[in-house]
Amino acid sequence: MFDNLSEKFSDAFRSLRGKNKISEQNIEETLKQVKTALLEADVNFKVVKEFVEKVKTEAMGEKVLRGVEPGQQFVKIMHDELTKLMGGENSELNLKRPPVIPILIVGLNGAGKTTFAGKLSLYLRNKNKKDVFLIPADNFRPAAKDQLIVHAKNLGVEYFDSDLSMKPVDIVRAGLEEARRRHKEVAIIDTAGRLQVDEELMSQLVEVRKSLDNPEVLMVADAMTGQEAVNVSKVFHERVGLTGVVLSKMDSDARGGAALSIRFVTGVPIKYISTGEKMKDLDPFHPDRLAKRILDMGDVVSLVEKAEEAINQDEAMGLMKNLERGKFTINDFVKQMETINRLGSFGSIMKMIPGMGGALRQMGDLSGAENEMKKMKVIINSMTKKEREEVSIIDSSRRKRIASGAGRTVQDVNQFLERFDQMRQMMVGMMGMMKGGGLPNIPGMGPVKGFRQAPQNQNQQIFGQQEKKKPKSPFGKKYF
Repeated sequence: MFDNLSEKFSDAFRSLRGKNKISEQNIEETLKQVKTALLEADVNFKVVKEFVEKVKTEAMGEKVLRGVEPGQQFVKIMHDELTKLMGGENSELNLKRPPVIPILIVGLNGAGKTTFAGKLSLYLRNKNKKDVFLIPADNFRPAAKDQLIVHAKNLGVEYFDSDLSMKPVDIVRAGLEEARRRHKEVAIIDTAGRLQVDEELMSQLVEVRKSLDNPEVLMVADAMTGQEAVNVSKVFHERVGLTGVVLSKMDSDARGGAALSIRFVTGVPIKYISTGEKMKDLDPFHPDRLAKRILDMGDVVSLVEKAEEAINQDEAMGLMKNLERGKFTINDFVKQMETINRLGSFGSIMKMIPGMGGALRQMGDLSGAENEMKKMKVIINSMTKKEREEVSIIDSSRRKRIASGAGRTVQDVNQFLERFDQMRQMMVGMMGMMKGGGLPNIPGMGPVKGFRQAPQNQNQQIFGQQEKKKPKSPFGKKYF
């Protein structure tokens, strides 16, 4: 979503490179470009005007620190002001109170309310260890109830089989009564929407809100609608009283104006962002982390959190033991691919690494790398259990059979096995270095300055005969 804005900011900051100090003269052009970039991102005009003035005031009043370039210091000021603009810090749900805690989901049709209700139930169960109950209260779109029940069954979450002929407020009361009877902690209530704000919808929601005891009221806003999402949030807040906003479709190519404007215009914090179609694709909203991503400063904290969730400790220990024995099998490789897949797409992962945003923009579409991974998986699925554990037994006849079963050519299989062998060498070699053997002489690479090299006989034990050609990337020359 923020790729275009990040690129425009990066271009704007170039004018400060090589300058000895921050002055009104040398930041005027930069601020002009920042202002244009924000307006093109569909950020509210009043928000842009105030933001630029604050950045200018902070930049002019800031002393340039010794050893820090003015450009870097200006980026830091931009980061701090962007963070403040989006709310300053993460705003969590108030879950520290007696059950049943009601969470009312509101918004227009098509914003993703029902999908978010399912995502939130999974998130609260996994992250907050809450026993969740889903209540379908959308009697305007009957399919919404069926959709929510499908999510509930797939996630293993209990739900209320509501009678859609009843009024929304009566459905909610009956649902909460059932939640209490089942000793649930949190009740997520999916309500009706409309194609646009109307009096009937608002009256229903106000009535439901009054029937609840101190509920969390979350409005799901479609990030692709830009300023319209901000306007709708403002109306919902004035009539219903929101405690938070959820931005859906944050993985789209929308310009990002809603994320940068909602808090300033409505005063309501953004609590979650929905970043994909899968139920696990929901993240708490951290203004400081998003500001870092926009400014291409990365988001290492989020990356570490995702890695902690994705990595299976038992599998990781098993892999380490295999590597200590000089063994790395295709099954190990498959587990590594699955871990990467749980982290997210290549693009989303790389953007969390500081400085990689600009590099990714130059590299272009990364879908080719992901397609290569899929091709590898098809080839692997055509192998027997023994072949995955002992790749050395895969002779020419086995390669033909694997190719036929995978619907690929023998050349594709040969290429995969060659790339796998290079990865095996690298993985085992890195383990050798960690154990104190020094950095191995990886085929095709000379000694690395600053590292003690492992003895030649040790390298031969790990890698076999030395190769002269430089190993190719497992994903092809185009990507790395």
